[in-house]
Amino acid sequence: MQVYDVVILGAGAAGLFCAGVAGQLGLSVLVIDHGEKVAEKIRISGGGRCNFTNRDTTPANFLSDNPRFCRSALSRYTPRDFVSLLQKHQVPHHEKHKGQLFCDRSADDVIRMLLAECDAGGVLRWQPCSIKAVRFLASSPHESSAGSYEIDSDFGTVRCTSLVVATGGLSIPKIGASDLGYRIAKQFNLPVVAPRPALVPLSFDEEFWSRFTQLSGLSLPVSIATGGKKDRIAFREDLLLTHRGLSGPGALQISSYWQPGTSIQVNLAPDVNLADVLRDAKTVSRKLIANELAVMLPTRLAETWVAHGLSQGQPWARPINEATDRSLLALAEQLHRWELSPTGTEGYRKAEVTAGGVDTRALSSQTMESKQNGLYFIGEVVDVTGWLGGYNFQWAWSSAFACAQALGARPA
Repeated sequence: MQVYDVVILGAGAAGLFCAGVAGQLGLSVLVIDHGEKVAEKIRISGGGRCNFTNRDTTPANFLSDNPRFCRSALSRYTPRDFVSLLQKHQVPHHEKHKGQLFCDRSADDVIRMLLAECDAGGVLRWQPCSIKAVRFLASSPHESSAGSYEIDSDFGTVRCTSLVVATGGLSIPKIGASDLGYRIAKQFNLPVVAPRPALVPLSFDEEFWSRFTQLSGLSLPVSIATGGKKDRIAFREDLLLTHRGLSGPGALQISSYWQPGTSIQVNLAPDVNLADVLRDAKTVSRKLIANELAVMLPTRLAETWVAHGLSQGQPWARPINEATDRSLLALAEQLHRWELSPTGTEGYRKAEVTAGGVDTRALSSQTMESKQNGLYFIGEVVDVTGWLGGYNFQWAWSSAFACAQALGARPA
């Protein structure tokens, strides 16, 4: 039987980075993954250019049942640290907007860098290789070690002192998403916060949304917020209307916070006071209300909104100088406070990440080790979910680094 200091389950962002760091600290490391290719989520992210971090990362950019947990790891391995690694490997990159950093060429540059770091640490990989069982072997009274793990796999059984779970979540099943990490946590009586799709498009009742399908493909900047006053959160992002519902950065961001049965609010004109502008236009213009709205909103949206109001008995299909102040105020309020009740999301198939995961209250924020001795969890499998814009990759790097450093300091 082969024996290693560390076995890492998962050859994604967190798993590969942890392996490279741990290997270069002098540990013998084996990475096992059931996929044929490594780091497929890196490969497809950011339109193929990998939004690998966000320069402005703070703990406030993460969602968790235990929001303070991520602070330690994020402070010890920062976006600047990862950028330094890219520079070491001469990977060209650029900032797009809002602190989002992308590769100039392609995501493959990041993957090659991670594999080079693994090679520098003498890391061995078994791929494609499925896990059949995991066992903990308690040490005897005469042994100095705290125990070890045995992993049965397609390539045989391997033993290790430390087992790192970096299996990711359930999002994007077509590239091999798996619930293995959650099953291992439950096997060792570690709590799991119920997983759910996050950073995912929102869907609506088909009959309700049919009145907006003609707007499919329309994108505009909005303010989008959770509907309730308690724990309200809002984002200023672009929103994309599709034939099924809402997508684009705005919808993806709010989806991580939206709860079934609740509403969201969309301000379709966040940079202008529509009531004031429409009242002013009334005194000098004879244009149709839809034409005046089209100065501030996309024409298709203005025309659809007025037509929808007409079907509800609103007097908006007329010249603005014939409209009452009351009707113009009602129109402005609707556009500033479009309240919507999603029926669901487009699920893990379209979700960029999985929210929930291994409960951080069962993990050390310093080392990522669980209450089960020698068992670690890093990356997306943990109940830490970042906003859209490179934050989830930064969590992968930071949690992996914290874990690798702890592995290196662990007594032999």
